[in-house]
Amino acid sequence: MLIRRILYIFVLIAVFLLAFNIEKIGKKLYPYHYHNIITHQAAIHNLDPLFVAALIKTESDFNPKAISDAGAIGLLQIMPDTGKWIAKTRGINDFTPEKLYHPSTNIEMGTWYLSDLNKEFNNNKILVLAAYNAGRGNVTKWIKDKNLNGEINEINQIPFPETRHYIRKVLFNYQIYRYLYE
Repeated sequence: MLIRRILYIFVLIAVFLLAFNIEKIGKKLYPYHYHNIITHQAAIHNLDPLFVAALIKTESDFNPKAISDAGAIGLLQIMPDTGKWIAKTRGINDFTPEKLYHPSTNIEMGTWYLSDLNKEFNNNKILVLAAYNAGRGNVTKWIKDKNLNGEINEINQIPFPETRHYIRKVLFNYQIYRYLYE
């Protein structure tokens, strides 16, 4: 009986501490590093900075040295060829893939790319995230094949399981970032 009471008191204390520290704990688990760079670039490219932060959390967990198995680099996991294309499109002559390890360069290029996808897919977050993960060519094909039109209830119709999971994860992280930082 005494053990049960002690356990009950312990649980009450734990719930109390958790309830009053949830934001502090949340911000440890969901940091918002590079806040100034993200906010600045998001404003330039007409993006929600919290959406960008959620994407970075999902892509690299805020590790600027991250490299994916496919070879994507940095915070927003930009492929070297995509980086070259972005640089060429934007008239950046001194680009090298190594610059994708620099947070400011990576965030600048990644937010520009997100903005470009927003223009193509009418600011539809589902389609933009699908294109960011699986490529704009795949998303265009899925739209033509009537597998996808950007509704949240159609995520299960995306042919790539990884892309379905990715979209859900970014959207989940986005909701957490909005809760913690809005």
